Amino acid sequence: MKVVIIDYGAGNIKSVQFALQRLGVNAIVSKDKTTILKADKVIFPGVGEASSAMQKLKESGLDLVIPTLKQPVLGICLGMQLLCKHTEEGTTHGLGVFNVEVKKFNAHVKVPHVGWNVIKDLTSDLFVGIPEKSYMYLVHSYYAEICDETISKTDYGLEYASALQKNNFYGVQFHPEKSGDLGEQILKNFIEI
Repeated sequence: MKVVIIDYGAGNIKSVQFALQRLGVNAIVSKDKTTILKADKVIFPGVGEASSAMQKLKESGLDLVIPTLKQPVLGICLGMQLLCKHTEEGTTHGLGVFNVEVKKFNAHVKVPHVGWNVIKDLTSDLFVGIPEKSYMYLVHSYYAEICDETISKTDYGLEYASALQKNNFYGVQFHPEKSGDLGEQILKNFIEI
């Protein structure tokens, strides 16, 4: 099985790669369109700021490739947010896979939201073997609103979508690669989809 981690200069690539290696998966890190298109599974990581990350995707032409992918795709953190239609961070138009807005947390909570929090209302094969209210590790200042594509929710001053799914596209706001055994189970579930 060929698993490709998209390298566009805004990713937490090494930690994702190491987590996959612990599962016996040797992922390829690539920004080559053909390599990505031929992958069995694609992971779209992301750490950083949305507008500059989107600019990097446009410079490489990956903004046109990613939404057309037919194999299972997993967006992580900023990767998930960039799969949404729009984010308030840098007033950035996303890739439009998920029909949802990404908003900034309000001033009533500490931003960024850093640390462990629970995921609940799990409704996807991505969460096989994951108990309700499992703790996952998060680092973010923006969140996806609850929508029809929500497959898990988290509370932080308000309830937001901590994971999304539409067809072959999955997105998680949390970092499965930094969330211990349960996070690795989510990665394993994705690889087995």
